[in-house]
Amino acid sequence: MWKGLSIQLLNKSIEEEEKYQFTSFTQTDAKILGELLFQKSLKYNKPAAIEIRFNHLIVYRFFPDGTNKNNELWLQAKANTVDMLGISTLHLYVELERSGESLREHRMKEEDYARFGGGFPLKLKGSGVVGSICVSGLMHTEDHQVIIEALDEYFGSVIQNV
Repeated sequence: MWKGLSIQLLNKSIEEEEKYQFTSFTQTDAKILGELLFQKSLKYNKPAAIEIRFNHLIVYRFFPDGTNKNNELWLQAKANTVDMLGISTLHLYVELERSGESLREHRMKEEDYARFGGGFPLKLKGSGVVGSICVSGLMHTEDHQVIIEALDEYFGSVIQNV
């Protein structure tokens, strides 16, 4: 059963990474997207920390009441993973689950990288990965879902209104 689900989740992750690529991105865009991420996170029963990095600079970060240093460490680990591999952390999670491998087998230290969802590549079309979008505090699949819902709204309404 897991094998079929993992292939489906892997394909979905790859599709999301292809679909949500920006033609341009600014620090002001990060603020807009960050606020969307926060709004989408509110439907879950726990607070979620949010961070957007662009060109190795943290351009948006918010820690709502109930988040803490642990969330900051997870944001860092998720950003490190996206920077290293250029894929979403959920994508990596599925690949590791399917192969039975660990982060260590990819020369990635467990304390510095994340094998769970909640990190997503910030890609510019024609340029590649220029940053990351990370969420921490919910179940890892919910962290990822917050990102996808925010990106869906951003690409559906915000970009069309420009």
